[in-house]
Amino acid sequence: MTEKTALPSKVGVLGGGRMGAGIAHAFLISGSQVTVVERDAQSAQAARERVESDLAKSLERGKIDGNLDVWVESLTVTTSYSDFAGCELVVEAVPEIWDVKVEALTAVEAELGEEAWLASNTSSLSIDGLAEELQRPERFLGLHFFNPVPASKLVEVVQSKHTGEELRALAPQWVESLGKTPVVVNDAPGFASSRLGVAIALEAIRMVEEGVASPQDIDNAMVLGYKFPIGPLALTDVVGLDVRLGIAEYLESQLGERFAPPQLMREMVERGELGRKSGKGFYDYS
Repeated sequence: MTEKTALPSKVGVLGGGRMGAGIAHAFLISGSQVTVVERDAQSAQAARERVESDLAKSLERGKIDGNLDVWVESLTVTTSYSDFAGCELVVEAVPEIWDVKVEALTAVEAELGEEAWLASNTSSLSIDGLAEELQRPERFLGLHFFNPVPASKLVEVVQSKHTGEELRALAPQWVESLGKTPVVVNDAPGFASSRLGVAIALEAIRMVEEGVASPQDIDNAMVLGYKFPIGPLALTDVVGLDVRLGIAEYLESQLGERFAPPQLMREMVERGELGRKSGKGFYDYS
């Protein structure tokens, strides 16, 4: 680690989708060398393009200096887990499916040195449970970044009951070195952010379902009346209705009926109305 940034000098990111690319960008512009691993060559190329696009935007906005070619020199994108060897920290950012997470984390851990740290970007799955699948649970915790990562100032640091004291102290420092604010929580279903955020979103969707008001008027009520930076329905479109449905189903299984997804939400996902990424959700982006 460098004294200047308190960040690991070599960081890995498993998964180069929107979240993974954003996490890679955050570490790159803070001075780390970053290795992104994707499942195949096509996905790897798409991941590289996402990260380079984020870097280009940071240059355009004056958030970083220099030229794109120099920044890209610190980025490696591959399809082999073995390329994580030598990384001091790897952040997993694969889909929110328990078996997929466990398989990914155990495979990554097998490639890391005993002194390396491992983190999951999960927004809701049990960090305690994931830790118990690992050989070195004391070197693992949750680093829940928010979408879009380059613009978001928040990272939820989720500690399991197994997380060692050294990592408990280091992780918030890493977040601050990324220019973001850490919120430290103990593992619980949905942590703090997803639990509250999904609860508000589900109630907003029920209000649309019941004809209480339009999506725009519901969002305006929260933005103008409660100073939300974005309404709960517009935010659901950004996150993805399918992603929020999965989180809601998990929270329902852990916390009960109050997190039961509304029928409207299920129908929209079945129709492929997933939000911004599909061109239509509660709003039309076509």
